[in-house]
Amino acid sequence: STPPPGCRCPPSGGRCSPRRSPATTSRPGRARRPGPLACPKPFPASSSPAAGITVVTWNVGTAMPPNDVTSLLHLNTGETNDADVIAIGLQEVNSKINKRLKDALFTDQWSELFMDVLSPFHFVLVSTVRMQGVILLVFAKYYHLPFLQDIQTDCTRTGLGGYWGNKGGVSVRLSIFGHMVCFLNCHLPAHLEKAEQRKEDFATILHMQQFEGHAASGILDHDLVFWFGDLNFRIESLDIRFVKYAIDSNILSQLWEKDQLNIAKTTWPVLSGFQEGPLNFPPTFKFDVGTNKYDSSAKKRKPAWTDRILWKIKSPGVGLGVGGCWPSRGVLSVSQLCYCSHMEYTISDHKPVAAIFAVQFASKADKPPVEIYVADEWSRPEQAVVRYRMAAGFHRSSWDWIGLYRVGFRHPKDYMSYVWARSDDGERCLEKQLCAQVIFPEEALPKGRGEYILGYYSNTFNSITGVTEPFQISLPRPEEGSSPTDSSGSSSEEEDDSTLVLLAPKSRSPSPGKMKRHRSRSPSLAKFQGLILRPSSRDRAVSRSPSPQSCRGLPGDIPTIHLPQEELGGCRANTKEPGWAADSQDASSPSYQTVPGQSSSWWVSADTPLARADPRNLGLLPALRLEMIDQAMGRQRESEDQGYPCPRMSPTSHLGCSTSPKEGSSS
Repeated sequence: STPPPGCRCPPSGGRCSPRRSPATTSRPGRARRPGPLACPKPFPASSSPAAGITVVTWNVGTAMPPNDVTSLLHLNTGETNDADVIAIGLQEVNSKINKRLKDALFTDQWSELFMDVLSPFHFVLVSTVRMQGVILLVFAKYYHLPFLQDIQTDCTRTGLGGYWGNKGGVSVRLSIFGHMVCFLNCHLPAHLEKAEQRKEDFATILHMQQFEGHAASGILDHDLVFWFGDLNFRIESLDIRFVKYAIDSNILSQLWEKDQLNIAKTTWPVLSGFQEGPLNFPPTFKFDVGTNKYDSSAKKRKPAWTDRILWKIKSPGVGLGVGGCWPSRGVLSVSQLCYCSHMEYTISDHKPVAAIFAVQFASKADKPPVEIYVADEWSRPEQAVVRYRMAAGFHRSSWDWIGLYRVGFRHPKDYMSYVWARSDDGERCLEKQLCAQVIFPEEALPKGRGEYILGYYSNTFNSITGVTEPFQISLPRPEEGSSPTDSSGSSSEEEDDSTLVLLAPKSRSPSPGKMKRHRSRSPSLAKFQGLILRPSSRDRAVSRSPSPQSCRGLPGDIPTIHLPQEELGGCRANTKEPGWAADSQDASSPSYQTVPGQSSSWWVSADTPLARADPRNLGLLPALRLEMIDQAMGRQRESEDQGYPCPRMSPTSHLGCSTSPKEGSSS
């Protein structure tokens, strides 16, 4: 059955509380089988399965993130926590040169905020793309990750004739339960008289953005397109005094017919088929920053609905595949449950806009590509056995891996440790649909008690293709001071002044540095090899989000890692070749280890202070201070004269620094 009509958004904007259909997909359970292992139950089949999709757009006007965005994301309205996918489009994020440099190396503050707020609600960052100040983030519940495939991103610059990215569009496309969906976040030209320019830029974005594969190569080839952003359409003809009178008198319908986008939807062929809910909230631009009052400056800009969210369903007969067959699993329908602005946010001259949709699928993929079987609890190291079965036709890679995640993880590379999904009979298991097995060694397991999730990461698809339900790990903690390793680790955590040298940015290990890059010309790490990054003392321990996950920072500063120029020859990049790891027996260069038995397990632990210097956690570092490398090398030589040893890099870091000149000269 179709979900009932949603909420009535108040004319003054603010929160809305849509009602959700009972048919909406719920969190899957775990099927019980004889024996100690259990596997995740497939998603429940339904005659009318629905997926909840929330879309948010906000021109933040270069402002810093607010302290709380839970109301914007509709996370505090009860049943709306069952949303399955959240897409967030931002415009005018601060992109000055110093800010862009830091954001190019580390996760930007806005992305950090949304990950901090959403991760306690079991949302995981699926994909993100940025073009200067335009950012698009797509989140999904962790148990939906195996059903989100073919994830690609693209961006198109339209500013300064296509050479500048202050205007344009960024997109994330993916298959959701077997249906092709595209999210397109745009920032189009401003001003009343630029309507034709907005039309041309939108047409350019649709033409330029092309994706790999035959299912949906262009944006409009997708089964469902969400188009949103600061589209900058204005209200024509009417005087500013009448516009404000209509807003104050709550007669917004008298402004709709003069809205440029409403006019364009009936006259521009490029907008044919795009739908939008009624504008029952006041215009979202332009406000005096810090207030809910419209522009009182000398310019006195006329209020307008510049921030919009539209959608389009592919027409039947358009984009048929080979032989006239639909590339997806069936037709779909969309019901908009809520469309409103949020007046409570005053950091920008724009108000954010949110829309909640219930997407009805005619059919739904209900079996993940990889099924993982795991015991309900690991109370002893020998219980850390993982069995998995790959679906027929699954394209496995020798670089697939299984990650161990703490419940509330933020993105697919936010793992505690992992093992390579390699077994001696892997190909035979795939061919005969048998279960393969890997083992987490004791050193890779977290100590203490907590809830964890296992996820199978596919190197071919660059996404998680199988997950388990949360299970318990309860292993005894080692006694404090029981080993020299523990004491050295604690002392390194207490170091106050930490330094990271950026070298060899292209690591081949399955770390967050291997995130799939979108087609943008953003500066890469390789262009900043002469810089040393040092956290600013005044920015340390600054937490912005009140969510529980905001406290997941480092327990102490990252230990100092010095790489003097004369010793660079002794530094060895992490490689994929298993032979190097197997042949290296030097305890000073820990990498991968194997566990004898029925199958081989390749693991890397991230539960050490040095391992937290891994690129996946760079986004957790505070603001930066840039120094010339010669100055830092001078301080490093002074520390060497005092007899301090050179700390070793973690196995998951980009480089492993040898600790003796002999090793350095031989590599």
